[in-house]
Amino acid sequence: MEAGFEIECVVIGAGVVGLACARALALAGHEVLVIEKADDVGTVTSSRNSEVIHAGIYYPENSVKADACVRGRIELYDYLEARSLPHRKCGKLIAATSGAQANELERIAAHAWKNGVDDLEMIDGDAALKLEPALNVTSALVSPSTGILDSHAYMVSLLGDAEDNGAVVAYRTEVISGEVLSDGRCRLICGGAERTVLTTRYLVNSAGLDAPKIARQLEGYPAKLVPEAFLAKGNYFALTGSTPFSRLIYPVPEPGGLGVHLTLDMSGQARFGPDVEWIEAIEYVVDPRRANKFYDAIRAYWPDLPDNSLVPAYSGIRPKITGPGQPNADFRILGPEDHGVEGQVHLFGIESPGLTASLAIAERVTRLLG
Repeated sequence: MEAGFEIECVVIGAGVVGLACARALALAGHEVLVIEKADDVGTVTSSRNSEVIHAGIYYPENSVKADACVRGRIELYDYLEARSLPHRKCGKLIAATSGAQANELERIAAHAWKNGVDDLEMIDGDAALKLEPALNVTSALVSPSTGILDSHAYMVSLLGDAEDNGAVVAYRTEVISGEVLSDGRCRLICGGAERTVLTTRYLVNSAGLDAPKIARQLEGYPAKLVPEAFLAKGNYFALTGSTPFSRLIYPVPEPGGLGVHLTLDMSGQARFGPDVEWIEAIEYVVDPRRANKFYDAIRAYWPDLPDNSLVPAYSGIRPKITGPGQPNADFRILGPEDHGVEGQVHLFGIESPGLTASLAIAERVTRLLG
């Protein structure tokens, strides 16, 4: 039997960005329904990442990523502190191990300044060793505003805020098809416990890995504006023993990525990653053999990494909209002025720093919906 409902606003996807959007729209007085095909919030990309609060150092100048990360980071810290949610502003070191890399640090610092990251400090090797004695380092860039958080606690809080303001989440509900109606509303056909038809005035497509697929399923949405989806798997390895580091440690970036870096969770456990593994289908198994490349990369800045100390931890998949060998894409947040469909916002390629930028992205989405 087919059930039919009309609701003012539908958000597709209960990851961290979808929940932030639902919260912002509910706080603005909208009637909000969140559709999530899993049986809980944040079970995909939002729970399979480094849980780092990024400063906004590397993203291209004037990009959506840079703006949303810098503003979102400030808002996120305020949010976490106001609610006493688990987080720590532990800082990070970008460690140079040669003179050539030291020159690259100068370039990174100048670029970060243009992005609005104005608290970086360049230090020499001796000063870096006083902070982190186990490092192999000739100079370093200190980012004091980089931190970590408990992403699950954050998402539960966003959900609570949204629900306190009237939002509802429908779990185990997946969009099968849809169409843009002549009056500007959108009709969605959803599968779940029973087939459901939803008619909505406002639609936010925040489905992460599935966002391009869902946009293609909407009759009346311009197909030419739907990017191709790529799956970039990131593998993480955990350190079996205790770590000598109290901050996050990043190598100087190389072409293609930020390198294998050391991050910490809220309990102080160290983990390394992510690497980049292009895949054709979603799967999360971490191949133990990939650790061989991790050892070589890590020992460039931590020579005393013990043998046999890395074990597979977990993996995540970045919702990429550019493929191997192509430059990283900016966040693509398309509103009515971009695609010509009233009342819809589609979010494509929301990978890192999506967690850090989530509150800023939600504000942007709310503005785009008018």
